[in-house]
Amino acid sequence: MAASWRSRTIELRLRSPFRLSRGTSETRRNVVFEIAAEGCVGRGEAAPIPRYRESAESASAALERMAAGLDDARAFAVEGTRLAVAGERAAQAAFDAALHDLAGRRLGVPVRELLGLARRPLPPTSWTIGVDPIPEALEKVASAGEFEVLKLKMGVDGDLELLRAVREVTRQTIRVDANEGWTLDGARARLPELARLGVEFVEQPLPEGSLEEMRELRRTSPLPLIADESVHDVADVPRLAGAFDGINVKLAKCGGIAPALRLIAAARALGLKVLLGCMIESSLGIAAALAVAPLADWIDLDGHLLVADDPFTGLGLVGGRVVPSEGAGLGVEPRDPALFPDR
Repeated sequence: MAASWRSRTIELRLRSPFRLSRGTSETRRNVVFEIAAEGCVGRGEAAPIPRYRESAESASAALERMAAGLDDARAFAVEGTRLAVAGERAAQAAFDAALHDLAGRRLGVPVRELLGLARRPLPPTSWTIGVDPIPEALEKVASAGEFEVLKLKMGVDGDLELLRAVREVTRQTIRVDANEGWTLDGARARLPELARLGVEFVEQPLPEGSLEEMRELRRTSPLPLIADESVHDVADVPRLAGAFDGINVKLAKCGGIAPALRLIAAARALGLKVLLGCMIESSLGIAAALAVAPLADWIDLDGHLLVADDPFTGLGLVGGRVVPSEGAGLGVEPRDPALFPDR
């Protein structure tokens, strides 16, 4: 049987409004992509990033263009980069994940086993708290007792007061993500206080284009600084060395499992730490990230836990650690078979 494909836009409803320095959202529209060949089905999820002018519509169009290049041989390859559409990394990540899922299911093994990472332990995931009103943030802290690590969004006026309030009620490890929200002077003013409050590291304190200012900030920073919006692919990594202490690898941002592996290798070669992050996505998207998670120093894979109506099932959560499925491929299945009925 010849390879075939289809895609569907899904709306993910968040458990509570998700607030960061660039705005607030209550739902996210992602795209599930599916490849079928020789009785096997592989799926991947595109989590479009508005920051990079992506949308469910643009991801769907890109996936259609990529799928037009599929043939039976390519359907069983696990590298789809050569079919990528420029500017649509989230779509590329879905395509790449679907190819990996298909290959794993065809062979009857988890994707992480295909990658030689099956037996390695995973770090605990962080649990994200947005730039919420302090009472709401403290309610979220109180409900997050099983997590060893909290990730607090900052990058807005009054964010230090939010951090102080959170630290007052918990001894959990806290990581901070400013989402490009600070100036150089603002970061310099905040970092000593963050260090005093026991923050572990800070993600993307300055806007993406502020590389020289980042180098200046890092020279006196009491905390490690992690690049997020500043890193997309391997070509970005060499210029970030000296400006950051590590990088945040997100499949939706770099284009999938195969590009993530190259990005991690480049970071290691330059002595940079690796944080494996995610967007708001279902268990399908998180399962793809989990395949490479053993290679990371830290993980932030709680996107599916922030969703009220996750359409996929198969992942576990024990002691603040996301537990991968033991099933073949990515190991997750539609919670409702009607999401993608049998062919």
